[in-house]
Amino acid sequence: MDVVDGSAGGISSAILPFFCKMARERKAKPDLVSRDYTIHLAKHTHKTTFKAKTPRAVKKIKEFAQKAMGTKDVRLDVEVNKFVWSQGVRNPPKRIRVRLSRKRNEDEDAEEKLYTYVQLVKVAKVKGLQTEVVDTA
Repeated sequence: MDVVDGSAGGISSAILPFFCKMARERKAKPDLVSRDYTIHLAKHTHKTTFKAKTPRAVKKIKEFAQKAMGTKDVRLDVEVNKFVWSQGVRNPPKRIRVRLSRKRNEDEDAEEKLYTYVQLVKVAKVKGLQTEVVDTA
């Protein structure tokens, strides 16, 4: 296996099938997972009309959850909505710490079998926190 073919920096023909097989095999994502994220709302609502700031912040939270969890169905907790709207329509919070949980859809005739549930995480300082995987068990 130490023998390298004639190309500079190439992979030997003995190892090549192994790498191809690794590239094809993908590990399945766990269905049910929860993670804590910090969403920087100020950069999404910058240069937005006053009356559209908080509604846009809510839309951006949903959009962020869709991208992070890979589900089209995103549901906001009441506390998240109240926290975003707490300072009025013109002045949404700069940052928000949320827990995104991917859960099974109980509705049998739903289009997707999973949905994302967004919950508020209360912390003293939101700035500088990293993404964390939360044990739901």
